[in-house]
Amino acid sequence: MAEANVNGTKSRDVNWFAVHQRFDIECEFVQSLSNPHYILHLAANKYFDDATFVAYLKYLEYFRQPEYIKYLLYPGPTLRALELLQQEQFRKDALNPALIEQVLQEGMEAAATGPR
Repeated sequence: MAEANVNGTKSRDVNWFAVHQRFDIECEFVQSLSNPHYILHLAANKYFDDATFVAYLKYLEYFRQPEYIKYLLYPGPTLRALELLQQEQFRKDALNPALIEQVLQEGMEAAATGPR
């Protein structure tokens, strides 16, 4: 069977682009979790009540692996947020603005002091 070839792009290339587009979306999303206000938004909109969404957060743990962590702009805050979001109690408490403020403050202090 002949492959379609339009402007030098073969039909099988669609899958390659789909996989890379998915990775880009997942990378952007996991990095957005480093924003405590976004975590509050997710909690307020009850995303953490959805078992499928919680499973997706677990799936994103692959970003801890060295071959993926290198794509994170701010790996420390991103992975810390991902770690916290694995905890059911944190997901429940994420509606508390004081907790979100504490996470924000800890992140700013960590950024100011740098790695230890």
